[in-house]
Amino acid sequence: MHNNLKTQFCSLSFNSPIVLLSGCVGFGEEYTRIDGFSNADTGAICLKGTTLEPRLGNIPHRVSETPNGMINAIGLQNPGADVVINEIMPKLDKNETRFIINISGSSVEEYGEIAKRFNDTDIDAIEINISCPNVKEGGVAFGNDPDMSYRVVEICRKNTSKPIITKLSPNQTDIALSASRCIDAGTDGLAVVNTLMGMSIDTKTRKPIIGNNQGGLSGPAIKPVALLKVHQVYQVSKNHNVPIIGQGGIASANDAIEFIIAGAAAIGVGTALFYDPLVCNKINNGISEYLINNSLDSINDLVGTLELNSATSQCETGSGK
Repeated sequence: MHNNLKTQFCSLSFNSPIVLLSGCVGFGEEYTRIDGFSNADTGAICLKGTTLEPRLGNIPHRVSETPNGMINAIGLQNPGADVVINEIMPKLDKNETRFIINISGSSVEEYGEIAKRFNDTDIDAIEINISCPNVKEGGVAFGNDPDMSYRVVEICRKNTSKPIITKLSPNQTDIALSASRCIDAGTDGLAVVNTLMGMSIDTKTRKPIIGNNQGGLSGPAIKPVALLKVHQVYQVSKNHNVPIIGQGGIASANDAIEFIIAGAAAIGVGTALFYDPLVCNKINNGISEYLINNSLDSINDLVGTLELNSATSQCETGSGK
């Protein structure tokens, strides 16, 4: 591994700025079966989304390929927190990379209980998926309401001493406000962004392809949106030294570098693994070469170095309308 790729994230030492995203690599073992893949090429791996009790997930189809991306609605299929803690985690090779558990809940109290259970394990950090619906509040996603986001982070903070990374939803009005509230509640890091909501339709049946009707859109199609969200959140997080995992459509070293310039201290790779399982090594090599060519000693020298153009219009689009 290149020395200039080593970085610190939420007080954790990463070999690489790459974080493999939750739901894309199962519970950390799936890609180790592929010849040429090594967990050592990553800084951390986010394990599959875990709930307090086991969940079977959504009806099929759960995944649909779309232009420059894919839609998924897995429904958080997982064996439950106790199985992950007692049966899966002991088998993880912790010598190669860091492991982050991704937790989800249907109530504020459930988030708190899961955080408490993982606090007594050797997991390196806890990522909170706040894009789940709050059953007690009529199904509104926690992540779409800054106050609900605050409450989830707050209870997790009370129940764990582990580093907390809050995964922000792009499906909200003001992501910077949400980030600010999560920081106030005690999050140590932010993951920006989760998937955008989308739909794909079968024109023969005139029905949605996804069994759940809609799902999360990921892949290169969402990259421009994700880049903007990272930039917006960085304007808030930089004042509190809260680092960002930038994610959304990263499939090359140049993609990763764009996110780092926008303000990400680490970068998440997910959908790209489905069609190029060995992409991490390529991204690492490309970032290292860029740092050398630009006389930069580390990733930290590049984070948030975006130089904005002078504003010429108050319009939100370039159409002139």
